[in-house]
Amino acid sequence: MKRLPDTGQEMSYTSTPGEDADFRINPPGFIIHPDNTVTDTVTGLMWQRYDGPEMTVERARVYCDTLTLGGYTDWRLPSLIEAYSILNHQKTNPALDVTIFPKSAAEYWWTANRQANDSTRIWVTNVGGGAGNHPKSETISAGGSKRFQVRAVRSLFQPQLIANRIQDNADGTATDLLTGLTWLKQLYRDSITWEQALGYADTFSAAGYSDWRLPNIKELQSLSDQNLILPCISSKVLSFTGNRKFWSSTTLPNQSVSAWYLDSRYGITTYSAKTRRNDAVLVRGNAPLLSTYRRPAIADDIVWPNPFQDALHMKHPERYQHFVLFDATGKSIWEGNSLDQLSCKQLKNACYRLLAEGKDCSMLFTVYKE
Repeated sequence: MKRLPDTGQEMSYTSTPGEDADFRINPPGFIIHPDNTVTDTVTGLMWQRYDGPEMTVERARVYCDTLTLGGYTDWRLPSLIEAYSILNHQKTNPALDVTIFPKSAAEYWWTANRQANDSTRIWVTNVGGGAGNHPKSETISAGGSKRFQVRAVRSLFQPQLIANRIQDNADGTATDLLTGLTWLKQLYRDSITWEQALGYADTFSAAGYSDWRLPNIKELQSLSDQNLILPCISSKVLSFTGNRKFWSSTTLPNQSVSAWYLDSRYGITTYSAKTRRNDAVLVRGNAPLLSTYRRPAIADDIVWPNPFQDALHMKHPERYQHFVLFDATGKSIWEGNSLDQLSCKQLKNACYRLLAEGKDCSMLFTVYKE
């Protein structure tokens, strides 16, 4: 995924520094297309705007495999981390921006992931903003009483395979090459309240850094490996035994006395009162990736405007020796030594990747002429 979208939480619920709203890392960005598809400008994923109807998970797989939408036929069920990425944790019931993804009758949305030790349980996201492993028989079409629906996704760019996702930094930290986040491997020595966890993170220094923080709920969820259980988190990332419940910095907006946490047994994300005692793990962002991987820069910081209509501009263009533009299929469609040579007139409304050679960085940006 490379860039994990922010939760969207903007309201403050405490005077203690370090809550979710204090950090805006990769703010959500979506473009609605006339063909009822949506481009996520943070992840480079394209989504079905209106979700499909209630159905079994078997039918959901067929639905995605046979879907033709926007002229594309490579739709699929999203993975759990992908499905969780579009949730907005400032919104409630549904935890989605309904101007982007209109409200439907769905209570849950299917993903492509099964529970590691039980193929009858499927990972789903829910309208409340959580993720859980539910029996596939719970949906109405399978004889249950709950409404599980489907929202298809496709990748705009060829996914980059990472042979070893976790990089041990040999300083008590580990970097997740999928998200670029660096985690402190050692947990806080005891369970603590939510406010205490924020305070602990705000004053902590380790491995030469003092910008550690309590992770938001999307960052915590990204640690969950659907191939693992008891715990669901790789020992290469965190060092602990037994079942733990890890605080996030994200407040439940319609019950502000509660905050989200990740349960390490299977990877469920849910919430509890902030006065309860849970565990704390720390994270820091913007970690350098291995030199063999390119870390997408935040497009708004280097190229602007994004989306753009007429011309694309870049800060410090003299630092970059050559530019290559790729379309959504990964095909090179333009090369040049200056962005002044790139005209929007030849481009369709879509998401593209710009490779700026010389400093080895790449950016996602979007053309939107209408």
